[in-house]
Amino acid sequence: MKVRYQYRIYPTPQQVKGLNQLFGCCRVVYNDALAIVRSVPQGEKWPSNAELQKLVITQAKKTAEREWLADVSAVPLQQSVQDLGAAFKNFFESRSGKRKGSKVGFPRFKKKLNQQSARFVRTGFSLKGNKLELAKLGRFKVKWSRPLPSEPSSVTIIRNTAGQYHASFVVEIGPINIEPLRPSIGVDLGIKTFAFLSTGDRVESPGYNRLDRKTRRFQRKLARQVKGSKRRAKTRLRLAKLKLKTANIRKDFLHKTTTQLIHENQVVVLEDLAVKNMLGNRKLARAISEQGWGTARTMCEAKANMVNDREVRIISRWEPTSQICSDCGFRWGKVALSVRSILCVSCGTEHDRDGNAAKNIEKSGLGLTQDSKWTKNGRKTRMSGNPTALSSQPYSEQLGLFA
Repeated sequence: MKVRYQYRIYPTPQQVKGLNQLFGCCRVVYNDALAIVRSVPQGEKWPSNAELQKLVITQAKKTAEREWLADVSAVPLQQSVQDLGAAFKNFFESRSGKRKGSKVGFPRFKKKLNQQSARFVRTGFSLKGNKLELAKLGRFKVKWSRPLPSEPSSVTIIRNTAGQYHASFVVEIGPINIEPLRPSIGVDLGIKTFAFLSTGDRVESPGYNRLDRKTRRFQRKLARQVKGSKRRAKTRLRLAKLKLKTANIRKDFLHKTTTQLIHENQVVVLEDLAVKNMLGNRKLARAISEQGWGTARTMCEAKANMVNDREVRIISRWEPTSQICSDCGFRWGKVALSVRSILCVSCGTEHDRDGNAAKNIEKSGLGLTQDSKWTKNGRKTRMSGNPTALSSQPYSEQLGLFA
């Protein structure tokens, strides 16, 4: 399977000028190709990728307006047109329902102040010792935080909004063999506590409050400053660095948490949360978006495909996991969010609200629920990752998992 390995690179001032020129050329080629497609009358056939490359690269180099395209390598320019083709493919598959997830909009023109990137295939780059050599740009110093597992097939040079440069390599790796510590686990995601596990453990998220206060302060300052001024540009850069720091802390935390969940458990069961709908709550929108629930789910599903005998199961969002006793199955109904501890009137067990929900999430994902009519539309559990032997065990043996 193909994965990405990303490293920080440190270009010289001369190489920075060359990269900025390359990013600008890739952006112009992409926007020119998009403008051609948008100008095609309705009902007529759009030009293919090969035809677009001929129009916006080969023929454009011969004109006075675009002759500077010849100063950079043609490889990333061709890849930029292919990126536009992939964007259109995602758009049409999203409209037809073939693409899962949220709807993808029509491709838009690229902007100068957003994140910039340029992709090189094997004909445009090579590794010379500890340095990365790019066509027409020279050799770059790379901070190798870990070795590459195999020969890369492509590399994407990225400049983020904070002015940092990274090289993202695409490499091929094989499945990883790790013996799980537990057969399964249920995960209940929350706000104050990022995740409550069915084992009784809590996963606390890092605090973002201090960085969030500084970010909002600089956002207010940026809104008051004059567009195009040097002070506004300086504030924008400081704001971008603050947001990048917050994103890096969240990304590091989510990577470590999801890796531990996948490595230690054969089956990980999550809830299908409607995050976009939850963000409509003005009082909780910021706290919910800071947690990164959607990213955590995506990471779990991706890492389950990288490890043998791992599986991620997603249960229906309508499962009443907080309304049922995980010990005896008694259903007490809806309880206010302010109630954090529940005493079951049937068996007398006192439950932590989130801990009880995590246990019910695990049982629901494994098909061990005592009431098959928990939801009106029936229980539907989605599975992803490498198939496991757990689902083929007899029902009586699966019950032993909770002994």
